[in-house]
Amino acid sequence: MVNAADIDIPIWQGADAARRQLLARRRPDDDELSEFERQILGRLFDDAPEFEEAVGRIIQRVRDGGDDAVRAIAEAIDGAAPESLVVTEEEFSRARDDVSPELVSALQHAAERVRRYHELQLEHAARSFSSGGLGQLVRPLARVGLYVPGTAAVYPSTVLHTAIPAMVAGVREVVIASPAVPADDGSAHVNALKLVAAEIAGVDTVYKVGGAQAIAALAYGTESIGAVDKIFGPGNRFVTAAKRRLYGVVGIDAIYGPTETMIIADHSANPELVAADLLAQAEHDDLAAPILISTSEALAEAVAAELLEQTADLPRRDIALNAVRNRGGLACVPDIDDALAIANEYAPEHLALVVENAHQRIGEVRNAGGLFVGEASPEALGDYVAGPSHVMPTGGSARFSSALNVGEFMKITTVVQVTDDLLDEIAGDAELIAHAEHLDAHARSLERRRRDR
Repeated sequence: MVNAADIDIPIWQGADAARRQLLARRRPDDDELSEFERQILGRLFDDAPEFEEAVGRIIQRVRDGGDDAVRAIAEAIDGAAPESLVVTEEEFSRARDDVSPELVSALQHAAERVRRYHELQLEHAARSFSSGGLGQLVRPLARVGLYVPGTAAVYPSTVLHTAIPAMVAGVREVVIASPAVPADDGSAHVNALKLVAAEIAGVDTVYKVGGAQAIAALAYGTESIGAVDKIFGPGNRFVTAAKRRLYGVVGIDAIYGPTETMIIADHSANPELVAADLLAQAEHDDLAAPILISTSEALAEAVAAELLEQTADLPRRDIALNAVRNRGGLACVPDIDDALAIANEYAPEHLALVVENAHQRIGEVRNAGGLFVGEASPEALGDYVAGPSHVMPTGGSARFSSALNVGEFMKITTVVQVTDDLLDEIAGDAELIAHAEHLDAHARSLERRRRDR
């Protein structure tokens, strides 16, 4: 039997070691450019700007140059630029022809489940009310932009998991920006699967633009791309940096990093399935964090062996194993309480409970983007057809952030409409506080109302 040492996957012993190792492995923001990134930026700039400066320059180019700047950036990076930045009806029609009926049916099924879940969520979301002269108005945003990443990898599921919550929330106009892939004839097109998913979700417009330039275009607007109220969705680090820079110019949902899955498992778990679930996250990229916290050393060793066996024919084997070795890991702790304490401190994007009586532990989870309870509820199901959005907080931000939900597409306006009697009852205290803050005009505004009656 293969053991963990054969594939350089240590099994940390004890809660302290696990906590120390996992928190140390969480990657900080890294502004260092890779050689590939430097080559790409060399096509855009005569000098050699560092990461943050490069992102700032891209944003400024789009703000100043509009559509022409967006096309020029695409031409420099990809070697081809779309003639029109807006996906046409003809392109949607071709996309429908290119996707099999079976896959269309699967996407429709996923869309229906995502829609039903978020309709239920809407029933329990913030509502308008009026009571005693006070209230709130809850309104959907007018126009939102969804960023859907992927040229080498294609994510129609992200289209469904961002667009449908927006539609359910009642957003008036939903648009998508997604990178276009250069074709042999010099044109560039958005992948057919994304377009079919956008049509199923009811998206209004799809723009053929990716990267930091897409975020800038959605924030400031161009001749073809109208500015939006808020931008949603994950992307590469150029997209993430642009979102961070443009917060305040436009609403931003969150700052997303590499994916994370933590599995808490005891002796009852199936090591084959645990390993499969870890690899489902590890194959995303070598910055993914696939983590097992187990109360059973025998299970941890069996999972390590399974990782080797299951990656033998995995196309992205090296990426997956690098993720486990360098960003994730396996740990043994004395009991489930220790495992949950680590999980709540780490605050993973995805947390799976694969233990006896798992449902009884749900209330002990404080910090996680999404919770997957029991062996029949793998995170991969959540990526596609379970129902909740798969766009979730990463990098420990589950301590203060939520998975994408209908509330993110709404805003609350508070309402004050008091009677004269209530004004007389409460204004005196307001005047006292205003004087204490040396804001005399505030106090006089109140005093004049009471004096004149």
